[in-house]
Amino acid sequence: MSAQDTTIRHVVLFSSKEPENIGPIIDGLKMLGTIPSVRHFEVKQNLYKDGISNEIDVVVYAEFASQEDLAAYRAHPTYEDCIKIVRPLRGLRFAADF
Repeated sequence: MSAQDTTIRHVVLFSSKEPENIGPIIDGLKMLGTIPSVRHFEVKQNLYKDGISNEIDVVVYAEFASQEDLAAYRAHPTYEDCIKIVRPLRGLRFAADF
């Protein structure tokens, strides 16, 4: 990231409790892309498979112009609505911001 690039990249990885939950998890997470402070948003099923680890089913990638925009995203009512839908369906969740 250059000195002038202040983009905050937000990556979240999810596992599904059951394979049939992957679609509903993706659908629920897509709600987050409607939050006004999001600069860029993607949610996709993980395509990577190997013989060692296949725990990650869904990947969220989002970009924000600032830490304040990321905080506004997390405080938005749609974020809470999404959690209510997705949390019961998911297993693992790993998040990173950079």
